[in-house]
Amino acid sequence: MNKPLRRVAVFCGLLVLALLIRVNYVQFVQADQLQNDPHNRRVAINQYAQPRGNIIVGDKAITGHTETNGSDFKYKRTYTDGAMWAPVTGHASQAYGTTMLEGVEDKFLTGNDDRLFFNRTIDLLTGKQRQGGNVVTTLNAKAQKAAFDGLGNKKGAVVALDPRTGAILAMASTPSYDPSGIAGYSGTDEKNWIALDKKNDPDDPSLNRALRQTYPPGSTFKLVTAAAALESGKVTDVNAKTTSPDPYILPGTSVPLKNEGSIKCRDATLRDALRQSCNTVFGKLGADIGLQGMVDEAEKFGFNKEQLVPVRADASNFDTKMSPDQVAQSSIGQFDTAATPLQMAMVASAIANNGVLMKPYEVAKLVAPNLSTISQTDPAELSKPLSPENAQKLQSMMETVVNDGTGKNAKIPGVRVGGKTGTAQHGVNNDKAPYAWFVSYAMTDQGSPVAVAVVVEDGAANRDDISGGGLAAPIAKSVMQAVLDK
Repeated sequence: MNKPLRRVAVFCGLLVLALLIRVNYVQFVQADQLQNDPHNRRVAINQYAQPRGNIIVGDKAITGHTETNGSDFKYKRTYTDGAMWAPVTGHASQAYGTTMLEGVEDKFLTGNDDRLFFNRTIDLLTGKQRQGGNVVTTLNAKAQKAAFDGLGNKKGAVVALDPRTGAILAMASTPSYDPSGIAGYSGTDEKNWIALDKKNDPDDPSLNRALRQTYPPGSTFKLVTAAAALESGKVTDVNAKTTSPDPYILPGTSVPLKNEGSIKCRDATLRDALRQSCNTVFGKLGADIGLQGMVDEAEKFGFNKEQLVPVRADASNFDTKMSPDQVAQSSIGQFDTAATPLQMAMVASAIANNGVLMKPYEVAKLVAPNLSTISQTDPAELSKPLSPENAQKLQSMMETVVNDGTGKNAKIPGVRVGGKTGTAQHGVNNDKAPYAWFVSYAMTDQGSPVAVAVVVEDGAANRDDISGGGLAAPIAKSVMQAVLDK
């Protein structure tokens, strides 16, 4: 072979080698990146080439599908009572992707999960259309409806848990939206999507307030402070008088911490302090317990950490660096303390479950198209914020709040109900309408089947009419009754 031909041959060989390297690089190194690239339309087309599996509540699917005409996408997602279930399902949109359970369990719902490989192989061999798996939730349809209807046209959220297992029974957020309206790729879907943008709708209906919004918890946080007081030994007898001045001067300042209204809180017992919601007693207790003691107890309840249920819930906040006066304010649910409704449901749940906090979850199991169970969620202990003895003391105090205090609107005949109201101030100089909170549990002979947290943002209400006992407690009561009335 002469020299020019040899050079051409070597050059062609190098080109072939470069091509092979490039092909293998794309196939084995860039494959996942290209597959997950939002601009790769083939991925989206493949997602909607067959019906998605369903999200199921009880024994009924709350999702479905319909065929799309004149589009690359063969199937479109549909929803039953979409606005009520949106905080649970999220959306699956041909144009705008997936959120919430539709997003977290997307591969399973589309049938692309590795755990469905056997099912895909059988479908391929038999010529059957590929199907997605089903996600069976822990939600209780009656409790969800009670929560959604109770919130009505108010802005707010409700979370209900089974304290014995951590199963999420209800998760409502209002205002809401119907995911069916953005499921397709049409001009109408685009208009609906634009309308949901917070710039166009300041009420932000697509926000899941149950998991992704933190609020000042107000007096409901006094449950955490009471738990810290009992666990630290600062209080041993909930019926004994405390040493609590009224007003209480915040440590290191000349600023008095006062109580609301004309209630008498000087040296009040812990039981009476919770019943009347005494700021002075709990503020002083928090300062006496100290920063580290309060942080430790708050974190045992789940503060300062994101929760995966499996959808991500924002971390609730209890500052780890504060001055003594700020600790006192934080101990009554003010300053920078902030909590999601899920977090406050976890607080009530741990107290109701004799001090054991179970990990919250909303997926009971994943089921293949042939109805075989692929995976199942087993209840798991998250922490022990309280000893059983102290939890029962706190239960007794919370039941006093409902029977003889600010939580009377949550009473259920023949059922032990414990609760705590909260009216959280916010805004510059507290100039905005406060948030109304209520956290509670119902107790039967078999333990507590339900703990609930309700928060209501009602900017249209008269400021003097806003209270946790007035706005939020009736909603919590209806949710508890829905769970109890099997």
